[in-house]
Amino acid sequence: MPAVPAADRAVHALEVCVRVAEAGEWVQPPVAGIEDFKLVDVGGIRGQLERVLMSRHPEEGLDALLACGALDALLPEIKAMVGFGDGEWRHKDVWKHTKQVVRQAVPRTEVRWAALLHDIGKVKTRRITPDGEVHFFGHAEVGAKMFDKMQRRLALFTGAPALESTIRFLILHHLRASQYERDWTDSAVRRFAREMGPGLCDLLDLSRADITTKRPEKRRRGLESISELAERVRAVELQDAKVPPLPTGLGVPLATALGIPPSPRLGDVMKALKAAVENGEIEAQREPEYYIEYARKTGLGKA
Repeated sequence: MPAVPAADRAVHALEVCVRVAEAGEWVQPPVAGIEDFKLVDVGGIRGQLERVLMSRHPEEGLDALLACGALDALLPEIKAMVGFGDGEWRHKDVWKHTKQVVRQAVPRTEVRWAALLHDIGKVKTRRITPDGEVHFFGHAEVGAKMFDKMQRRLALFTGAPALESTIRFLILHHLRASQYERDWTDSAVRRFAREMGPGLCDLLDLSRADITTKRPEKRRRGLESISELAERVRAVELQDAKVPPLPTGLGVPLATALGIPPSPRLGDVMKALKAAVENGEIEAQREPEYYIEYARKTGLGKA
């Protein structure tokens, strides 16, 4: 029997991994080496990896990628998480956690990739204090830098700059939503939404998927917190979208035209004008003369 070409071995191995991920039934994939995978074009590799990530059974598919040697060859950052924390009481197994996050994530390409890569920085940042506390300070920032290095090495997202940028953004910020507290002011919520920008929806979806606790009450509280944050973001966005009934700076020309000094009386005139706009009696955001004429006509401001 003739030897199987190296590139074909790698392609076949990836194809088996995809079948495992899509069917959810384990089949031992053939093993391919690092040099074998180097012969496969990057586009083909990314396409097969994404089919695994976007499948109905990504956990089984990821295990198959591990078994066939693809993680060693292509994603050593992921391979390093295998067994990291396994059997330790100090923290959860990062590989098992990552697979669960991928499965729980909404099936959008950028979110599934971010789910796979969001904790790669933990391996390099784990610190255990003398009292046994485990910390991963800065693992999101370290993970983002590792993603940059991975992209330079593998060029996996060449030709897809928006996808690359979104994945990096999600890795860097994946902890932000979980930092939300109910005592955040509207200004804090507004600042969070502004900083997250167009990545907000993906970030919230990743944050939901990142809750893997086995304690039902803790899971419920985590999901409710993210939903509350999302609702508050919507509320401030609706509030900010409302057009103010009166133009900015109306008070000065109004006071001058009506001969009313800055005083509670001028405030009452402004309130009456605002109420007239809200009741549909006059238009919003018109020139000052429009409101001055209405005030004179209706007798607003007269002592």
